[in-house]
Amino acid sequence: MASTRKPTYKPATDTGQPTAGRPRSKDSGTVISAQRSLEPGVTPAVKSTGSANPVDKNSKSGKATPPGNVIAFPEPKGKRQRRLVLWTLSIVAAFVAALIAGAVYSPVLAVRTVTVDGTTLLTPDAVQKALSGLEGKPLPQVSEQEINELLKPLVQVRSATMEARPPSELLVHVNERVPVALLKQGDSFVMVDVDGVQLGATKDQSAVALPLIDAGAGATKTELFKAIAAVLDTLPADVLARMSTASAASADAVELKLVDGKTVVWGNAEDRELKAKALEALLKMPADPKVPVRVYDVSVPRHPFTK
Repeated sequence: MASTRKPTYKPATDTGQPTAGRPRSKDSGTVISAQRSLEPGVTPAVKSTGSANPVDKNSKSGKATPPGNVIAFPEPKGKRQRRLVLWTLSIVAAFVAALIAGAVYSPVLAVRTVTVDGTTLLTPDAVQKALSGLEGKPLPQVSEQEINELLKPLVQVRSATMEARPPSELLVHVNERVPVALLKQGDSFVMVDVDGVQLGATKDQSAVALPLIDAGAGATKTELFKAIAAVLDTLPADVLARMSTASAASADAVELKLVDGKTVVWGNAEDRELKAKALEALLKMPADPKVPVRVYDVSVPRHPFTK
């Protein structure tokens, strides 16, 4: 609001003495002064400089100068919002970190039950015993690498995966090695997988539906064993169960015998999957009493035949 100036006229008091250094005017009996009036309730904004009479350092006279008016601009709205967002994100991140730390080390999530599935050669109790060291450990701290390290003494286990079931159950899925043949060792028959790992032994050959590889001691280290084992590992489980023996004069002349005495000419290790499908199809063909089959030849899998 603009202020108004109201000139007033005041008669001067004549002291009878002229002002030093200043001649007395003829009109000195009258003094003109100006007064500034502000609207009621309006106070001028003045910023104090810390002293009653601030001095302008740039002034040559060194006299005090009246304080100036200061205009305070409000903080931009966008800047306030950004600061608020950053504070909010910091608080949320700290809260989440606290929750994660609590979950990782909380005894509430400690392992109390270990459940095992996927075992055939092993019993679940054997796996649970090997993993007993995990009991009492928080679930978030258990890793599959640690589980596989603990199961290494069990040669039947190829690998294992885990599934955490809060608050306290650990489910372990076991992937066992698959036996593909029997090896004669003394009075026992040892089950071996494609890698030659011994998975168990039995006294009764007929108790296990696997073909016998009669290759003597150290057979799992020979090229012939690797060729035969690779063939047996390719066969479907129901076809493998019908095999009695497996042999090879060379790596290119693998031959199988069925439990009914029939022969399977396999040949080399090439196209194993295709040969396995051809043999499966031949075995499913209905038998003809007039044309008995003694040999199944899949050495050329795209043109298999019987004789």
